[in-house]
Amino acid sequence: MQISVSGKGVDVGESLRTHIENQIEEHVNKYIDRVTSVQVVISREAHLFRVDITGNLGTHSGIVIRSSGDAGDAHSAFDLALDKTTKQLRRYKRKLTNHHKGDAGNVTELPRAKGKKYTLKPETGEQEDNTHSGLIIAEQSTDIDTMTVSEAVMKMDLQHLPALMFFNSSHGRLNVVYRRSDGNISWVDPEAKAA
Repeated sequence: MQISVSGKGVDVGESLRTHIENQIEEHVNKYIDRVTSVQVVISREAHLFRVDITGNLGTHSGIVIRSSGDAGDAHSAFDLALDKTTKQLRRYKRKLTNHHKGDAGNVTELPRAKGKKYTLKPETGEQEDNTHSGLIIAEQSTDIDTMTVSEAVMKMDLQHLPALMFFNSSHGRLNVVYRRSDGNISWVDPEAKAA
């Protein structure tokens, strides 16, 4: 596993770098051994240190884990971010274990669809005639995976996303899961159109 520790406007000392590398090795390898790379970025925001951890699980599905922590010192901020990463990996491993127990080796590759992801300025007006009004800041290709609702929630948690669109593997329709402001997760499953 390749571990990259860097500072954004912060000098990362050798002691902190060694502590981070040792803790990442210990905690990440405890749950999953396929992690190919982990990037840790330490920055300073006002009076707090912020640590962002991003890791590539190295699986064919391209799952990435993300977490962050804020505290008065860099060690505490890292510990908070690592706790979140550990919880994510523990949930991911548990779901994989439960999935494989219930599946007697019938693993099939589920289809993906290609789509475009647009980033718009927040003050964008209403959309007219299938065109985007306002300024498009970014446009990139994205995959819309076919998965179960629990897999979608797991992916949303691992990638620290506010929402995730996916094809529901039980019926093939587009679904969305998103995290509400109260911390609960909502699932949108539109009804099938009448024939």
